[in-house]
Amino acid sequence: METIISPCSSAPLLLPKPSSHHPRLTFFSKPISCTLKNSSPAPSPHKRSWISHLHHGLATVALSLAINFCPVPSLDPPALASEFDVLSEGPPAEYVVDDAGVLSRVTKSDLKSLMSDLEKRKNVHINFITLRKLTSKADAFEYADQVLEKWYPTIEEGNNKGIVVLVTTQKEGAITGGPAFIQAVGDTILDATVSENLPVLATDEKYNEAIVSTATRLVAAIDGLPDPGGPKFKDNKRESNFKSKEETEEKRGQFTLVVVGLLVIAFVVPMAQYYAYVSKK
Repeated sequence: METIISPCSSAPLLLPKPSSHHPRLTFFSKPISCTLKNSSPAPSPHKRSWISHLHHGLATVALSLAINFCPVPSLDPPALASEFDVLSEGPPAEYVVDDAGVLSRVTKSDLKSLMSDLEKRKNVHINFITLRKLTSKADAFEYADQVLEKWYPTIEEGNNKGIVVLVTTQKEGAITGGPAFIQAVGDTILDATVSENLPVLATDEKYNEAIVSTATRLVAAIDGLPDPGGPKFKDNKRESNFKSKEETEEKRGQFTLVVVGLLVIAFVVPMAQYYAYVSKK
């Protein structure tokens, strides 16, 4: 009796049995392609952190150097000197331009009251200016003349006007004005005020007193009253440490006597001792 085997039943017997130690190629296709794309190994987290800190440090140093050696220019316009601001602003409404910032409210109020009364009675207008430092002119007198010409460009406008300038850093002052103002005050009072009230009190940093005393002296001269006077320079002479001629001669005689006495003792005493020693023998 023959055994008939069908082709379908014999096909599985011809295929090799898959082994668990050899996976199919389809499982390697995706990992292989990934390995080819990322051929360089990724840095470790520790190394990545060190590089990041290094980059931040270098950026900080570069920024610091850029700020120190390449400062950003200021967008604000440069400030003008104070004396130019005074010239451009024109005459003050209340007789005082305290650009130096040394006058108190009481002083400004007293000047306003005194000058307002003077202008009503005598038709004389006086402006007072304080500056910290003067750089545009050689001295306060040149600057005072410049202010007068700038504020009152015509003779009619500046005829009865007066300008008083006090420079705190240089401890000096000046007074100028139109013909009517100069005639009303007089050269004597003008010279005395400039040489006494302004510089003397400014040297002691008594700026309020310097301005008020100057105003009082000018008003008294315009009103024809006696001159109240001004402060005087203090006599700061110190006592000399040098001796007078008489004291020097007296000290020299005493010193000579002492030297002669020492010389006598130095020669006489040893000789007396030697004579006594020889006489005993």
